[in-house]
Amino acid sequence: MKRKAETGEATQGGRGGIRSSLGQVLEPLVEGLVSTRQRLFDWIHVRGLQALDAVFREEAVAVAGPKGKHDPHRTHHHWGTAPRELTLGGRRVSVPCPRVRSTDGQEALLPSITVFRDRDPLEARVMEQLLLGVSTRGFDRSLGAPPTGVPSRGSSKSAVSRHFVTRTQRRVAAELTRRLEGLDVVALLVDGVQVGGETVIVAMAVTAEGQKEPLGLSLGSTENAVLCTKLVQDLLERGLTIAGRVLCVIDGGKGIRKALVDVFGDAAVIQRCQLHKVRNLEALVPKARQAYVRGLLRRAYGAKSAKAARRQLQALVGWLEHNGHVDAAASLREGLEETLTVVKLGLPPGLVRFFATTNCIENLIATVRQVTRNVKRWRGGAMIQRWVGLGLLEARAGFRRIKGHRELGQLAAALRGAGDSATRAA
Repeated sequence: MKRKAETGEATQGGRGGIRSSLGQVLEPLVEGLVSTRQRLFDWIHVRGLQALDAVFREEAVAVAGPKGKHDPHRTHHHWGTAPRELTLGGRRVSVPCPRVRSTDGQEALLPSITVFRDRDPLEARVMEQLLLGVSTRGFDRSLGAPPTGVPSRGSSKSAVSRHFVTRTQRRVAAELTRRLEGLDVVALLVDGVQVGGETVIVAMAVTAEGQKEPLGLSLGSTENAVLCTKLVQDLLERGLTIAGRVLCVIDGGKGIRKALVDVFGDAAVIQRCQLHKVRNLEALVPKARQAYVRGLLRRAYGAKSAKAARRQLQALVGWLEHNGHVDAAASLREGLEETLTVVKLGLPPGLVRFFATTNCIENLIATVRQVTRNVKRWRGGAMIQRWVGLGLLEARAGFRRIKGHRELGQLAAALRGAGDSATRAA
């Protein structure tokens, strides 16, 4: 026992010595990296300020002529220098700028100063930082170190907030009012999300080229048919054209389904989310039987034909009723055919997996939740709409074409065939 204890102490001492040696090696390296980073920032700031100074002086000469040379046709005079605040690295930096005055005593602003004021990069920096989760209070601390030897100041909380509101209002308004003509839509996905105590309905399209396009949103108190109808009608007013029939993928909400059928009529081919149906049934059966029910559902939804899937689902309905799970049986029976729409259309397996659930639009909603996660106090519907719209823009930036996009022609042909079948049956 004594020998083992001594061995353990020696091992621990050896490990401690290794950690100590590692720290002695890494500490200078980390300090060197930090110092190098700061020096790089200083060098960039110095070179940037030197370039600005050269531009300002050239413009002053272009407006007022060379210094010290008499010109009887001169319209402006050099008038010393004055500090001007410009944005550099998200900070307000005081830069000495040549002053130019007209012969009648009016101050003349150099063209570059006007350009810098009209195209303030601080707005883009604020947007980037807040999307990364930085609060308006912590914006100044998130910036790089200020340039050495140059008067500068960070932006206040209120200034950051004003810049953010201005920029998001402009971008979101442009997004929610853009025209939708020319979109060849083969599928429409609609879902809701709770933000700030309100319900936001979001619509997204999948085009014939496989692109995912957020279309718009509607804000209300609940996920009802009136709210959903308002959203769909707004899309049509903005030029959305549905040629023939369109696959509508929903989570099973009655309000969303009613709105789509009321507006599109027979053109709406409804696909209920299979994953939501699985979750609903799991919540209605005892925990001991959830795995069994989940396995039967997945086997049924993975069947190669709608006939085989229907037979297995109806057998599960009978099993649930026989074992006393009446509510679960009723839930499975309700909308059973609409959970098999993509199977009945005869789509390739990849497209069946993609359109059988609302995972695509739920990923978009997850981005909305991530963007809005740091908002602690909501101040009305306009603020909610602005943040959700920003989430849609952020999600769109990361969108790629769907898997199996080359086979979307088969979906369009299947939808036309479904329309022809419905016409013949009528």
